[in-house]
Amino acid sequence: MKKKIIENIKTIFYALVIALIIRSFLFQPFYIPSSSMEPNLQIGDRLFVSKYTYGYSKHSLPFSPNFSNKRFLSHEPKQGDVVVFKTPADNRTDYIKRLIGLPGDAIQIIDGDLYINNSKILREKNTIFHEINCGNQILKVDSYIETLPNGKKYVAVYDSKNTMLNTDKYIVPLEHYFFMGDNRDCSKDSRFLASVGYVNSNNLVGKARIIFFSNNIKVGNFFKFWKWNKSIRFERFLKKIK
Repeated sequence: MKKKIIENIKTIFYALVIALIIRSFLFQPFYIPSSSMEPNLQIGDRLFVSKYTYGYSKHSLPFSPNFSNKRFLSHEPKQGDVVVFKTPADNRTDYIKRLIGLPGDAIQIIDGDLYINNSKILREKNTIFHEINCGNQILKVDSYIETLPNGKKYVAVYDSKNTMLNTDKYIVPLEHYFFMGDNRDCSKDSRFLASVGYVNSNNLVGKARIIFFSNNIKVGNFFKFWKWNKSIRFERFLKKIK
């Protein structure tokens, strides 16, 4: 009996070690709690983030142990990547946004148009109409397909009358990045220098890869199985994040 208990403890220990290795160095699951990346990521989406894509820092490990201020096996992220990072405000809270500005870039929004290094990026109005969440409100917004200098395309939504459509010019410091949410009217991101601002390369956690589960929490949670036909978004399962 004692031998069996010891074997069970060993099995659980090995399973935890393997799970920790996978979570720290390969893939980590994340939950989307806000609407800042709508319509591309929705509240209730659960996704996998690859930890190896940009290399590793102290934020790759649980609880961000302060063993080093360097990044190991570092790889440069690409404009347009959807990235999970630790906010500079507390180096603890996970945010997920789209990478817009690389180190040294100048970023500005003028009349809704996004400028990178004084060049206006291509913006095409989308025929698809969107209603997006912003706190307890549902906003009717315009939808645009934006194309970054590297050819990356994505959908961004915003109200053409919103005051955040005109900003100062942001100059991204070296070893830092500039992020924005796709839901421009309802995203706390690098435009807000006091709360988020420029993100140090060491704060990058990983690249968002794929949605593995999605549940509309306004309809019902996972445990209300009698509402699964309405709450679970089966069409979003295994959807690649662009």
